[in-house]
Amino acid sequence: MKSEFNKSWASSKQPRKQVKFRANAPNHIKKKFMGACLDKKLREKVGKKTVKIRKGDEVKVMRGKFKGKQGKVGVVDIKNTRIQIDGVQRGKSKNLGGEKLVTWFHPSKVKIIILDETDGRRFKKNKNPQKIEKEKVKDEIKEDKKVVDKKETKK
Repeated sequence: MKSEFNKSWASSKQPRKQVKFRANAPNHIKKKFMGACLDKKLREKVGKKTVKIRKGDEVKVMRGKFKGKQGKVGVVDIKNTRIQIDGVQRGKSKNLGGEKLVTWFHPSKVKIIILDETDGRRFKKNKNPQKIEKEKVKDEIKEDKKVVDKKETKK
């Protein structure tokens, strides 16, 4: 099996080829795999369901042994598609007196609770103008329906 990354690769049903694509992808493509879902309040605020994780974001572990633990993202490893959360550690040995080691998490297994907003360009991208127009039309239709419903209830 070639270890090169194929730019013309579209998709495959075969898991071995999917794994190969992810493993051999260059870092600018692997960066796209670093997305994590947002908390419901953040979804409404940002207008997206997932966002790429950055150092400084506050996250909550959703799967595994550390489910429910929260902390700030300390290290983001794009090459291996994993993150480190400050304050979440595991024991090196099964004994209670064992040395503490940092634990790595896959970004898909955490939820972003608080975004690090020190970078002003993170969400500066404007939406597509056509989408903005569609949203305005939808809002107008909803308002019209509310007005009609109020008139009907008064009668």
